[in-house]
Order: sequence, then structure tokens, then C-alpha cells
Amino acid sequence: MKLTVTQNNLAKAISLVSRVASARPGLPILADVLLQTSEGMLTIAGSNFEVAITSTIHAQVDEAGAIAVPAKLLSDFVGNLPHTNVNLETDGNKLKVSAAGFRSTINSNAAEEYPALPEPATENDIVLPTDKLKKSISGTVIATSNDTTRPILTGADFYAVNGEAFLAATDGYRLAESKIMDAKDDFSMIIPAKTLTDIIPLLNGTKEITVRYNDEQVSFTAGETCLTSRLIDGRFIDYKRLLPGDTNFQIKVNRTELIKITKMAQLFARVTSGTVVITGNPAEKTLEVRSIVSQLGNNSSSIDAEFLAAKGDEDCIVNLNSKYLLDALNCLDGDSVIIKFNGKMTPVLLLGEGDDYKHMVMPVKA
Repeated sequence: MKLTVTQNNLAKAISLVSRVASARPGLPILADVLLQTSEGMLTIAGSNFEVAITSTIHAQVDEAGAIAVPAKLLSDFVGNLPHTNVNLETDGNKLKVSAAGFRSTINSNAAEEYPALPEPATENDIVLPTDKLKKSISGTVIATSNDTTRPILTGADFYAVNGEAFLAATDGYRLAESKIMDAKDDFSMIIPAKTLTDIIPLLNGTKEITVRYNDEQVSFTAGETCLTSRLIDGRFIDYKRLLPGDTNFQIKVNRTELIKITKMAQLFARVTSGTVVITGNPAEKTLEVRSIVSQLGNNSSSIDAEFLAAKGDEDCIVNLNSKYLLDALNCLDGDSVIIKFNGKMTPVLLLGEGDDYKHMVMPVKA
């Protein structure tokens, strides 16, 4: 194999693909990326048996060929080269890389040893706006679970019903739902959280991404880069019934101010698993966030609040995990946030100024 490519294109492609190369794989060659030439093109591919990414760039190909190269070393070396043409040439199971006075020889592996890459899904085209998808992923993956004994909760439910497409996730302690766009056809699939995280770099610099799927896998294609992932088998929970509707208490406050006083209380809540107490006072029209008294001391702060619904002048109190509360607040849009709940041991629904994102946090027992 002998070819020439630009450093910028090569570095970008390797960076995208090497995300799925395993740092400590059970199969050592999975720490490599596969380089393959075709007519006037170089394809870089990586896989970890769960996710595969391929990225194709233009190249001046003098001799066709293929080789599997250690991903991290190649990425780091190419990333530090000057922005000029880069020459790649194989010599047996070695890859020679040179550019503007820089030369290296990287011990590699035969391309035949690299596992077969999955064929991308070709059915059921869905075109998604990348800006909205990126925002939806960021707002939902934080609510996925790490508990592999409940695999469906380690991913997000990507589905469409009644003309709307959503991404939703829950770990049993919080739940996030984001509307992505209007949709013509109904569909449903559970995508692993790691896959959704790996998609985000593909979304940079493009306005749309094409999704294709079947019963077992899903593919995301943006330009000349394609990510293919297995789907999580199973049916997602019926989370809609868990979301509070009309509630006894509905409190509207400034989002930035609530973030600030929650962070203050969190400093004192570290030894109580991050639990803070939220108290709404309709009579004084304030919302207080305070830490539970511990050996560190205690803290309480109040901000102005508008009560859209209340039970007379009765205080409303709920205990929440401060990290989960802050995660939700940071995902909401707009200057204000509405807090909805029915009582001390009921779920708390947080809404921003838009109607396309909902975040629910479960209460913590005192």
C-alpha cells in the first residue's frame, strides 16, 4: 500500500474511528484501526464488536493495500504532524508514515487478522437535524444506567409515535425525555448510551445525519463517515405513566439562581450522599435550598419564586439528590424553570421554557 493524503483529513478520520478502538481489549487487534484503499480513496475503520465506525477520505493511491495499525499511536503521531501532505507506505507488517521531515515506522498487523466489520443497516431511512439530535443526546444520556443487570436501562429509547420522535432514558432515579422532531412513521429501538456518545463527534460540521435500522442494529451516516451499532434487545419501560400531570405544587424560579444556590448547598451535602432539601414557601413567595446538617455544618439559601399552584400557604418540601437536580437544570432551556410535584415523597418534574424537554427526579428519603 502506498498513498498520499492531507494531514487534516487523515487526523480527523482517525480521531473519529479510534474512539471505538479498545484500550485494553480481550482481542489485541481491536486496539488497531484498519486502513484500506479503494480507487482514489482511503477508508479507516474501527470496531469493538459492539460499535463499528468507518470514515472514507480522498487519497492519491499509488499502490492498493490494507493494514491494521495501533489506533492510539497512529492518532497521536498524525495529530502532531504539520498541516501538509502525509505519505503512507506499507513494508510487510510495518507502516511508514512521513510528512515534511517527520518519519516513523509503526509495527502493525496484517489486515486479514482484523475481524470482519458489520454491514451497515440499509432499511428504514430517517433523516435527523444534527443540532437537535446532539442536544437530545446530551440531555438524555445522563439519565442512562450503568447497571448491566438491567440492560434496557443502559440505553436510550429512540422512538416515534403519533407523529413525534423522541429520545428517552432512565436509571430508576431520574428520567429524561427530549423531542427531536416530527416524524411520519412510528418506530422504536433502544440504543446503547455509549453509542449515542460516540455519535456526537460525527455531528460536527453537518446539518443532517441519516439513520437506518433493522431489528438488530442501527447505522448513523454523516458525509463519508458511518457508525454501526448493535441495538439493545427488549422493550423499554412505559415511562409516560410515571410523569406527573397536574400537581399540587408548581413553582417558577430563575434557573441560574437555582443552580447557584443548589451548588452552595451541595458543598455541605457531600457527606449525606448529596441530598438537599427544597422548600417552597407560598406565603413569602420564596424557594429555599438547604443542606442536611452534617459534621461539615449546614447551608441554606433562598430565591424569589412564583407559585403557579399551591395548597394555600402550606409549605411544600422535597428532598432531592443535588447532582441529579443540577444535571437536569443544566439541560433545560431558557431563563426560568418550573418545578412540579405533589408532595415530599413524589417525583419532581422540571420543565424549561421550551416544551421539547422534560426531566424527572425521584425524591430521596429523609
